[in-house]
Amino acid sequence: MNTALTWLVPAIFVLALVAALGGLWPGEGAPYPITTFRGEQVTINARGLYYWDTVSSVAQMQANDLVTLALGLPLLAVSFWLAQRGSLRGRLLLAGTLGFILYTYMSMCFGAAYNRLFLVYVALFSLSLFAFILSMMSFDLATLPAHFSGNLPRGWIAGLLWFVAAFLTLAWLGRIAATFAPGAIPALDNTTSMFIQAMDLALIVPLCILAGVLLLRRSAWGYLLASVALMKFLTMGIAVSLMGLNMARAGVPISAVELVVFPAIALANLVIVAVLLKSIHE
Repeated sequence: MNTALTWLVPAIFVLALVAALGGLWPGEGAPYPITTFRGEQVTINARGLYYWDTVSSVAQMQANDLVTLALGLPLLAVSFWLAQRGSLRGRLLLAGTLGFILYTYMSMCFGAAYNRLFLVYVALFSLSLFAFILSMMSFDLATLPAHFSGNLPRGWIAGLLWFVAAFLTLAWLGRIAATFAPGAIPALDNTTSMFIQAMDLALIVPLCILAGVLLLRRSAWGYLLASVALMKFLTMGIAVSLMGLNMARAGVPISAVELVVFPAIALANLVIVAVLLKSIHE
């Protein structure tokens, strides 16, 4: 394992623990409605670390904090321990978990209302970015495909990745297209732009498409990108599913399609990850 990762991963673990606990720490206050400068009606949370965020945003961020605590950090610790012992499964899981943390705190840097942990979010964004790059560079692409069983269901994996890409593309372009109507008020939830949609359309969708194509061609990059994407979705899929449920619990309107599709994707991804890990020869 790269020596730098032995310093970066523990630092990421500690900072992510602080960020997640800070987000879940209860606070006193009562939410209140406001009208944004664009004319959007939103409700400010007015309590805890996420005081200036909307109730909808807080429901999503706290769901993510909970998944980080209950799943993300344990996976980070276990995968780091396995990777240090030379396990390929551990290294792939570590790269995917670092991808989850990178995505999470990149979005917190740009999407969360400014709070006392802003510099923690910036540090996590930076540390997880370089740790993810170093983790990806650590794989020997020349020998990687030989570690996977010939029975690996490459078609099913590519199909799942493409389905995720198609669903995100249709869902987010539909939301963006709605803003083109005359007099339409963009559903920005008190943020300045659609940052999640930008991240997904610019990063996640192309990654899923490319990984699926390269995997079917038996390219070494296909095995690596598909494996890391699935490992990342292992935590992100559960987080997004919990976000929807938490929003519904908080009384925030949410599409019934999203409430069904995201958990279904998370479940399918969990099954595929189990098959993928079983197919790896150390």
